[in-house]
Amino acid sequence: MTVLFRPAARDEVPAVVALLADDILGQARETTDPAPYLSAFDAMQRQRENHLIVGLSGDRLVACYQLIFIPGLSAKATLRAQIEGVRVASDLRGRGIGALLVADAEARARAAGCGQMQLTTNRTRMDAHRFYDRLGFTPSHIGYKKTL
Repeated sequence: MTVLFRPAARDEVPAVVALLADDILGQARETTDPAPYLSAFDAMQRQRENHLIVGLSGDRLVACYQLIFIPGLSAKATLRAQIEGVRVASDLRGRGIGALLVADAEARARAAGCGQMQLTTNRTRMDAHRFYDRLGFTPSHIGYKKTL
């Protein structure tokens, strides 16, 4: 399957939200009100280091991810790439689209000068853990979150 990855357009935000909501965790987190998502997309567009990327197969939006470049002082001031909201349409999982998605994100991160890519994944997503392990990611840190 051929997938073209490119920056998302504002009118694609509902399709991206549908992908984000297309699992048990996403169903509980996402809402049908488009306003907060469109507002967030607009804010992302104003930031050079924050990118929403979609994957298209033909005319169908089949995947998405967010890539954020984070400058910092630690690790010799290494520029990091944080990948978030990684999703592939549920009926297309297991066909290699996720590997293409991560390869696209890595290429964009390298082109931006990043020396490290990082992500978090919910501890209950065992399939995702195996997927990221296969792609060379290591579970080197423990992540914490706090709802504000």
